[in-house]
Amino acid sequence: MAEAEFISITEGDFEKNALTLFREQFQNIEIYHTYCQLLGKNPENVSTLVEIPFLPISFFKTHKVFHKNRKEEGYFMSSGTTAQPNRSRHYYHSLEGYEQSFLTFFETTYGPISDLVLVALLPSYREQTHSSLIYMVDYLIKKAKPGSGYYKLGDQQLTELLASEEKKLLIGVTFALLDWAESNPMVLQNTIVMETGGMKGRRKEVIREEVHRQLKTAFKLDTIHSEYGMTELFSQAYSSGEGIFYPAPWMKVLIREAEDPFTMSSHEKTGGINIIDLANTHSCAFLATEDLGKTYYDGSFEVLGRFDTAEIRGCNLMMA
Repeated sequence: MAEAEFISITEGDFEKNALTLFREQFQNIEIYHTYCQLLGKNPENVSTLVEIPFLPISFFKTHKVFHKNRKEEGYFMSSGTTAQPNRSRHYYHSLEGYEQSFLTFFETTYGPISDLVLVALLPSYREQTHSSLIYMVDYLIKKAKPGSGYYKLGDQQLTELLASEEKKLLIGVTFALLDWAESNPMVLQNTIVMETGGMKGRRKEVIREEVHRQLKTAFKLDTIHSEYGMTELFSQAYSSGEGIFYPAPWMKVLIREAEDPFTMSSHEKTGGINIIDLANTHSCAFLATEDLGKTYYDGSFEVLGRFDTAEIRGCNLMMA
């Protein structure tokens, strides 16, 4: 699949494109090829989505998951703490596909970025030199209305901006949003608040429902939006409230049985989250995450927690 062809994929041809990409990645991503062989899976005996092997996401910490015939141009690295020396690396051939993916789906969901003031409250992530989240936000800020940028708690300019009538989207890491809600509650005018998750050891973990309750109370809002993304993906899913996420059309979530990782589960049943991200053309598009959740018949999904053995992921959505 070419760099950004996935943008035109529809629900009707998703499976065909996924199987084509599986055949290519089976041949060209060495660690994925080895993994599939150990499972006895290959293009000859895989003919449906549920038969495709999903690579455990932990391999991004221990192996280079990258197309053997492509030139590496750089990588994104997962956020982490000093207690987590092994961090995932997502190598890429170019960033054209990533930019097309996040910009197209963002504007599909929220309208033209040029109509918004984008306010970023991401104090810890700006220190990350290989953050995919920061790359996305930097790119969007450049295309957004004047006044867009990164702000800090206590910034008077931030308070004045958020009190204005400008149409705004505030994207923030969870602990920073909670700090701000406690120190400076205010009525937000014409503003969407989106939390990206992550306490990063800065605060006691709180379930998502409680986080959203505190934020809605502090800012007099009816809903809090959320973003679901991770270093190993080139696509995102967004929730406009109630913890129900809708993925990009070129991204699909399937649920695997909690006790049998090679068996897919049915809708509305809790299990491990597997993701197909067709924007991952030069790394692996078929990932078994460490998150627990459930899917629904309309293609949406819910994130309910993490497996007990999973490490804390700073850039992931904070789990219930």
